Amino acid sequence: MPGLEAFAGIFVVVALVVFILAVIIANIKIVPQAHAFVVERLGAFHASWGTGLHIKIPFFDRIAKRVSLKEQVIDFPPQPVITKDNVTMQIDTVVYFQITDPKLYAYGVENPISAIENLSATTLRNIIGDMELDHTLTSRDVINSKIRVILDEATDAWGIKVNRVELKNIIPPAEIQDSMEKQMKAERERRAKILDAEGEKRSAILIAEGQKESAVLRAEAVKETKIREAQGEAEAVLTVQRARAEAVKLMNEANPTEPVIALKSLEAFEKAADGKATKIIIPSDIQGLAGLAVSLKELMKDGDTAQKK
Repeated sequence: MPGLEAFAGIFVVVALVVFILAVIIANIKIVPQAHAFVVERLGAFHASWGTGLHIKIPFFDRIAKRVSLKEQVIDFPPQPVITKDNVTMQIDTVVYFQITDPKLYAYGVENPISAIENLSATTLRNIIGDMELDHTLTSRDVINSKIRVILDEATDAWGIKVNRVELKNIIPPAEIQDSMEKQMKAERERRAKILDAEGEKRSAILIAEGQKESAVLRAEAVKETKIREAQGEAEAVLTVQRARAEAVKLMNEANPTEPVIALKSLEAFEKAADGKATKIIIPSDIQGLAGLAVSLKELMKDGDTAQKK
């Protein structure tokens, strides 16, 4: 029947067109950012596709490997290592790496991650084998740098760049840990005792310095008091002497007569004979003056009696 033949022909054409479109669409590939596709043609390496749109030839090209170009981190399990002083420890490492050449990464080694793990383990054993326990515990940066340099050189042929290597944990045997804890405790106690002794020493020094300064200040105060007292007494003596000298000067300027001098002598004798002295020696001139004073007194009485009459 002509109608059925025409319908069958149209169906075949449509199916062929759909198949061709499906094949074309299936061979259009988009490579995302920070990724690369390794493409083989007829079983041999053809190209490394970077980010963007790509079309491969059907039945001839195939994507052999999809590679991430981002930095990756691998945490390897603890590896047993022996130090130079025959101490067995468990050390686990963390490796930060990045694929720089997708072709070398795809064809350089069968299992790159396993290769890096084994290489890092053997390198770690070689480095730790030349170091003692104490040096190992305090030289993480040195060990990290050495492992990174060796891994980076070895992985260049695999298209891998090793950026960093870190020792995550260093686990010594239990008896070594106990010994280290005891040693650390003893060291802390020693430092505490030293600090206490330093504190007591400083306190004693401060107390002694305070007592010394206090004694010096007291001595200075006593000295200052005595000096001021001596200065006061000296000034008093000087004042008295100046007053006496001034009195003598004034008396000399006044040109006193003999009766006045005799009267002053009697006043001085009166002060000396105030009843406190047990013995009084009267000079001969004063005795004469006393008799003169009695005679003057009698004459003054006779004069008063005559006036009354």
